[in-house]
Amino acid sequence: MHRYRSHKCGELRAADIGETARLSGWVHRVRDHGGLLFIDLRDHYGLTQVVADPDSPAFKAAETVRAEWVIRVDGLVRRRPEGTENPELPTGEVEVFAREIEVLSAAGDLPLPVFGDVEYPEETRLRYRFLDLRRDKIHQNIMKRSAIIQSLRRRMVDGGFFEFQTPILTASSPEGARDFLVPSRLHPGKFYALPQAPQQFKQLLMIAGFDRYFQIAPCFRDEDPRADRSPGEFYQLDIEMSFVEQEDVFRAVEPVMRGVFQEFGNGKRVTESFPRITYADAMRKYGSDKPDLRNPIEMQDVTEHFRDSGFKVFAGQIAADPKVEVWAIPAPTGGNRAFCDRMNGWAQTEGQPGLGYIFFRDDGEGAGPIAKNIGPERTDAIRAQLGLKDGDAVFFVCGVPAKFTAFAGAARQKVGRDLHLVDEDQFAFCWIVDFPMFEWSEEEKKIDFSHNPFSMPNYPHDKFLALDAGDRDTILAIKAIQYDIVCNGVELSSGAIRNHLPEIMKKAFAIAGYDEQVLIERFGGMYRALQFGAPPHGGIAPGVDRIVMLLCGEENLREVTLFPMNQRAEDLLMGAPSEVTPKQLRELHIRVVKPE
Repeated sequence: MHRYRSHKCGELRAADIGETARLSGWVHRVRDHGGLLFIDLRDHYGLTQVVADPDSPAFKAAETVRAEWVIRVDGLVRRRPEGTENPELPTGEVEVFAREIEVLSAAGDLPLPVFGDVEYPEETRLRYRFLDLRRDKIHQNIMKRSAIIQSLRRRMVDGGFFEFQTPILTASSPEGARDFLVPSRLHPGKFYALPQAPQQFKQLLMIAGFDRYFQIAPCFRDEDPRADRSPGEFYQLDIEMSFVEQEDVFRAVEPVMRGVFQEFGNGKRVTESFPRITYADAMRKYGSDKPDLRNPIEMQDVTEHFRDSGFKVFAGQIAADPKVEVWAIPAPTGGNRAFCDRMNGWAQTEGQPGLGYIFFRDDGEGAGPIAKNIGPERTDAIRAQLGLKDGDAVFFVCGVPAKFTAFAGAARQKVGRDLHLVDEDQFAFCWIVDFPMFEWSEEEKKIDFSHNPFSMPNYPHDKFLALDAGDRDTILAIKAIQYDIVCNGVELSSGAIRNHLPEIMKKAFAIAGYDEQVLIERFGGMYRALQFGAPPHGGIAPGVDRIVMLLCGEENLREVTLFPMNQRAEDLLMGAPSEVTPKQLRELHIRVVKPE
């Protein structure tokens, strides 16, 4: 027999009754039933009940073991007594009557329990992450993550993609976040950077003629942490394709995403054909470029119903500034004063003066201060436009949309959740398309890139090359061939058809105020490569961590990541970041200058 086990702790079944088995694992818990000891023995594969009574030669050893000790058990597989079976366990029909117990490793007092699902402070969980990972829920999350990554990889290979690995040590490149820098010992005063994404390398692979690339790629960004963003590093399914248009990327990626969510989504519905929503429509209807489509509420512009109306608060703003609009947020079933007052109070906690509303009584009459001021004709017109019924309500925001859109989007989400309108039993996907290529920076008083500077403008090339600084309105109206995948209000990835023409790239950077020298200095490798025949190409990079988070039903990436950092970007388990020795600093030609 093997030194440690003949079976794993999740393997024994009724067919094994009467056999001698050897198991090794962790003591999940010990139960004393009047001299009869029950040990739940756990390993990676499952849990088996071990029994020892005073007549067992293993009883004395069984009395000494404690939670999380590692032991080996030899014993007889037998059927559990009638009425004590556990149908929730695969091994629930049997137990092992212990004949011998060997302690392989004792455990000290536990800083957090493994048995049960008690919530513990983040600092404790991360400092003792090896214990935290033994807990069943997070253990299952990590195994699900592994299976999801295997599925993604298989689906990409089946789709005709080839897996390549790109460098981890590379050049610093401004791509929207701070780089992690690595000092060079051989080149004093110079630094490598950890890649924020394999963006330039995967484009260079297309230029090199490899056609279809993917990689489960680690990415490194020195960003402030959030619940849906790990500090330091994350993984993405990095994809690039040659000789494609936007629609080709959609056709390649959509089945992969849909298939993975169908495979691991526990029966939840998954969008069959992802709708395409323009950036402008997403902001206007949902107040966000990552809309949660499980919420059926769509906002509408109702400015004309308030123009020259008796509600002077809105009418005065509309008359004073042509940019002012009034948006309506329908609230089906929210037609009572108590709910409307709660929403108004919530708006004030968000730093707003309030949230105007109309609610419709069961007799069809519109009620509330706004309804009284604008009169029944305008109230009925608003109701008709929005398709509201008796017992519904509607909330209003007024001002310049650029200043209130985020608040309106948050109000839409709160209404949907508080009225239980959000369909939790689905994964609602969409594509967000037609992002603006450029934006006006009020702070710097100049045009700059809105998002990815490598995106191809969706504009005739000859006209694009002919643009000059006086064409500000035309420039700000240009869309990029750029797209996002959004699921349940979470942005899973961004992608684009790339700018593969050096003269178009040079012009795009010039419009944003960067001359050719800046282009050469910051993106020299890419810019040189485009001079030697680059195919039209495009790609995308869905975030693996966020995909797993959604499929595990978690709201924090900590629950689906093996060894995450805390909210201060510290690894409490390994003690990183840490100081290094003077010798190491001398070798790297670095002197530490601490802030005052």
